[in-house]
Amino acid sequence: MDRSYHVVLMYGLTQLGFVFFFYPVDIIASTTEGHWVAITLGIAVNMIVVWAYMKGLSYFPKQDIISIYLGVGKWAAILFLLPLVLFLILVNIITVRAFAEITTLVFLADTPMWAIMGFLIAISTYITLNGVNAIFRTGLLLAILFLPLILFTTSISFQNVDLRYLFPLFRTDFSFLTKPAYLNSFSAFAGNFLFLGFVQPFFSFQRKKVMISLAALVPFFFLSIYLPLLTFGQATASTFKFPFVMLVSTIHINWLMFDRVTIFLLLSLITFTMLFISMLLWEVSRILNRTMPKVKLNYIVIAVSATIYICCLMILNWQEVQSFMMWNTFLRFFVLFAIPFSVLFLGLRSRRMYKDESA
Repeated sequence: MDRSYHVVLMYGLTQLGFVFFFYPVDIIASTTEGHWVAITLGIAVNMIVVWAYMKGLSYFPKQDIISIYLGVGKWAAILFLLPLVLFLILVNIITVRAFAEITTLVFLADTPMWAIMGFLIAISTYITLNGVNAIFRTGLLLAILFLPLILFTTSISFQNVDLRYLFPLFRTDFSFLTKPAYLNSFSAFAGNFLFLGFVQPFFSFQRKKVMISLAALVPFFFLSIYLPLLTFGQATASTFKFPFVMLVSTIHINWLMFDRVTIFLLLSLITFTMLFISMLLWEVSRILNRTMPKVKLNYIVIAVSATIYICCLMILNWQEVQSFMMWNTFLRFFVLFAIPFSVLFLGLRSRRMYKDESA
């Protein structure tokens, strides 16, 4: 069954949560001028990686990446899937803790952090327990409800823009490439496309439509950076933990019945993030279930969720969240490059072997 539009929506929704929250602070911290160069480079890498991943998957219809690696041998499964599991768990820990942090900053200042994290984990776990079809149906519902709010919030964010902050446009060097902040910015890309390699046994999708969705997201990457920059300037924007959220909090509309437009943005993106967490939980549980086939998938989901929650409770402040992100750098780039290009290599090899057998 072709569910290209469901896949496109899932990719777009999960990407937006990272684009508006984590991505701006990393890009703004990595360079003081010519931010478009850093953004363009990241987007180009993302498009190449996703294309390579989908091209490789196309050689293995109805197979997920677990079956692909196991088909090569247990050594390949261990080499690629073990780091992938660790990466997915770390991303979930960072995501839950970070979004709990911003929720307390914006509108739940008196609510304990453990309660917010528990809520995020509980809802995401419930969605995961209902299976991949439930995750995608939830994504469709969230897109209908919240995408208009995202577009509305973005459109009114031009209220206090000063185009003089756009300059200088060009850079004289590429020193930002080695800065930790820029390396962290690739977290906006590394985890989102992986689900494409897990859903093939359940339904198919068209690569062209996924690539179109990537192109449609490009303006949001630029807006998430340049709207805070053009409103506050580089010097001020670089001091914020969440630049785009701070931008939205400055917007004032007389005819709007709500005092704070930030609530629209935050509620929308938190729902997208819970969807992202659900998908990652499902991916991790699928891998672990193949190693422990006698254990029910739902039990694994609950165990992984409990582990993530306990780890989140052990993170005391934002500095520790940033430390987790730095520790995850190696795994992030391993997943970003090794997984897609290994799948592409195995796909090309299988096609060549098939041609040799047919000759």
